[in-house]
Amino acid sequence: MKISYLILIFSVFSNISAKAQWKLVWSDEFNIDGKPDPKNWKAEKGFVRNHEDQWYQAENAFCKDGMLIIEARREEVKNPNYISGSKNWKEERSSAHYTSASLVTQGMQSFKYGRFEMRAKIDTRSGMWPAFWTLGNEGEWPENGEIDIMEYYRGTILANAVWGSREKWKGIWSTVKKPISEFNDPEWSNKFHMWRMDWDEKSIKLYVDDFLMNSIDLEKTYNAKEPHKNPFRQPHYILVGMAIGGDNGEDPAKTDFPARYEIDYVRVYQK
Repeated sequence: MKISYLILIFSVFSNISAKAQWKLVWSDEFNIDGKPDPKNWKAEKGFVRNHEDQWYQAENAFCKDGMLIIEARREEVKNPNYISGSKNWKEERSSAHYTSASLVTQGMQSFKYGRFEMRAKIDTRSGMWPAFWTLGNEGEWPENGEIDIMEYYRGTILANAVWGSREKWKGIWSTVKKPISEFNDPEWSNKFHMWRMDWDEKSIKLYVDDFLMNSIDLEKTYNAKEPHKNPFRQPHYILVGMAIGGDNGEDPAKTDFPARYEIDYVRVYQK
């Protein structure tokens, strides 16, 4: 009993010591009602990626009661870039039937290494595709590197990293998926959860509620076309947003709107 007690005490103090190494270097706590802080975030606009159904617009992101709310709505918005007969997915639709928001810290806040944390509640109904992710400051995708600290679609949480292959716009992926049913909690989707990345020059570790989802060895993430360039050894900026439908998001037609992605805070720590 004494040995077990000593082991427990040692474990507690080791965890406290490990956490004490991290110093908060940036955060947004979303404590002021209204628009997200323009010193931290800018809103993407229009049809952006992955053949998604929604039109991104700034109006769908707002702070209220200490939360950043990203709200997806079923509403009609005309596409000003519409071109009749175009085969480009961003131009061929005269309008969008859904709106949502995606916020990025690009050009304002970026970080090389650290602990990235988000406390949030996500909508897990059909068609929803919320994410908390990063992109490298330099290079074209995927040579700039992408880290998906959290993305969700089709009943599954994902933790990914992607870097450059020998083909243009085709990445090499490290992907781990976990159906939310495996958490054995019927109320999981109604709760707030903690998503975390611990990132240094050697590895990227991605967690949900302290459960390690994915561990990526950075000695294996050099771009295939540029074998001396590692996209995860440069500063990355942060993105938070909720897509609808598209390549992975499932059909939202039977889902009631609005849908909400509620973020309590986003924090970055470094040693």
